[in-house]
Amino acid sequence: MEPPLDRIKLSQTAKEQLSKLKRYTKIDQWNILCRWAFCKSLSETSIPSPVPIPADSNVEMSWRVFGGELSDILILALKQRCHQDGLGMDKETLATQFRLHLHRGIGYLAGDPNLKKIEHLIEVAVASQTGENESKGKR
Repeated sequence: MEPPLDRIKLSQTAKEQLSKLKRYTKIDQWNILCRWAFCKSLSETSIPSPVPIPADSNVEMSWRVFGGELSDILILALKQRCHQDGLGMDKETLATQFRLHLHRGIGYLAGDPNLKKIEHLIEVAVASQTGENESKGKR
């Protein structure tokens, strides 16, 4: 399956946020944290704000590195989300939405004051999957 983009370059802000997440979770690979972040954003009901995202860091990876064994599944999840949001399926729209979801997800994870170790990352995923409401304190 063709990826929405061949190379993923992160913003400096995202790099700093991922560095924080690496310290907390002890997950050393950028790509694994990026997959978590991308999925976190996809689980949100709102469409990411169409803000410009600079590619101004030295963190860069290929789509294959980002997606790993889940590459095709992540492409399908992105396409499904774009369809759900009433957006196009052209390569430019998919690439833009991917970058918006990735960076929004990184920001969400890095900004979560309860995320202090890998177990908390798993709790976030389980809560998203079961539909628990964070505002009710079910974490």
